[in-house]
Amino acid sequence: MAAPAWSERVRELLKRMNNFHEPGSSRDQCLPFLVAGQRVGSVPAPVAQRLQGYPAVFTVCPEPGGPGRVELRCSSASHEQRTAAVGQVLTELRDLGAFPCLREWRDEHYEVMPRFCDPPLFSMERAATALLGIRCYGAHLNGYTWRGGRPCMWLGRRALTKPTYPGRLDNLAAGGIAAGLGVTETLVKECQEEACIPPALAAQARPVGTISYTYEDQRGIFPECQFVFDLELPEEFEPRVGDGEMQEFYLLGLDEVKDAIVSGDFKPNCALVALDFLIRHGHLQPDHEPHYAELVEGLHRSR
Repeated sequence: MAAPAWSERVRELLKRMNNFHEPGSSRDQCLPFLVAGQRVGSVPAPVAQRLQGYPAVFTVCPEPGGPGRVELRCSSASHEQRTAAVGQVLTELRDLGAFPCLREWRDEHYEVMPRFCDPPLFSMERAATALLGIRCYGAHLNGYTWRGGRPCMWLGRRALTKPTYPGRLDNLAAGGIAAGLGVTETLVKECQEEACIPPALAAQARPVGTISYTYEDQRGIFPECQFVFDLELPEEFEPRVGDGEMQEFYLLGLDEVKDAIVSGDFKPNCALVALDFLIRHGHLQPDHEPHYAELVEGLHRSR
């Protein structure tokens, strides 16, 4: 693909993945979500209106001239008590069919905290985090090797049974960090489950930084931070389908990966992880990519 066309398409991808920061988003109408006086999320106005029906758990405080705030009433309770109280509300909303995102219920909890380094305040159903604009975290692996002296990257194709982005291209292994798990622990687990990468090999992956972005769609608000790892794989290694979350794997040259990023065939956040790899490994050059600085900045947008 010609450089100008590729550049414009990747800029559009980054804009979509950061559309919460763009003019016309719901950002200014969202209510801060506070727990024990600490902000942990952003609640869309329609969700805040629905939460007014649960005054024992949530306090919705409108303010003149501004959106106000949403507070968890049981702020002085324990982690377990907060988790139970929020879980009861979310289960009822799911059973009522109140919000589309709750149809993706997974029975998997994510921890809720102001920053990743902070003690968790409570945990909640993964599918519901978008209702409260909770920042979620994941671990993603760029698996690469060499063929004929040139670098290549292994990519997976998601199973058609996946609840989100079925059949799309994905990083070699990736997964959200569930409650009670660490970053590297999550990575090693996903490597073994999704691509049959032995734990001893997966443990050699190098942490190389994070990417972050915030987007919104009809399901809610998605502030996300992904911990990124690189793993140079032996030339003879080939990933295999494990738990069924992937249907097959491909080994692509970096020019092919570059084209795939803007093809629309990639799960969007995984495309950003691959883009980050191309930048860090010098496959994109600032003298030849006119929007180089903009691409780098788009991979590291905070809330």
